[in-house]
Amino acid sequence: MEDRELSCEERVKDHLESRLEDLRELWENIRNNDLSDEERNGAFEDFNNYALSFDYVSPGTFTDQDQGYFRYQISWGGPSDEFRFYVNPDLTAYKVEYWFLDWFDGAGRTLYNEDKALMLEIYEDFRECGTCQYVYEKEMEDL
Repeated sequence: MEDRELSCEERVKDHLESRLEDLRELWENIRNNDLSDEERNGAFEDFNNYALSFDYVSPGTFTDQDQGYFRYQISWGGPSDEFRFYVNPDLTAYKVEYWFLDWFDGAGRTLYNEDKALMLEIYEDFRECGTCQYVYEKEMEDL
């Protein structure tokens, strides 16, 4: 059976594992202290080109969405996938979800253990450099 014929629920596990594998490798390359400056710049470029966007989705943007979240969007269209970071008022993340979405269908998974730790480390990098505050404030201005 073709991947497109399966529901998102049937496909989400494989897509999540693939994304985590990619991100783990990209993140490890960035953190590798043995890289030359040129290699490190290449690693940052690879990481920065992996995803489409990092933004804030305000509460009520989608039907039945009562809580805002930061979205690390990997792909868009049909299908699309993203990581969602739910945060405290100080913008520290307490929950990470992965969502796989395809034309009127979608499935999500909450991350735990080493998968959650990886994505929280990536999120924390966005927060520490001011990206989270910037995209949050930009979204609030546009409301």
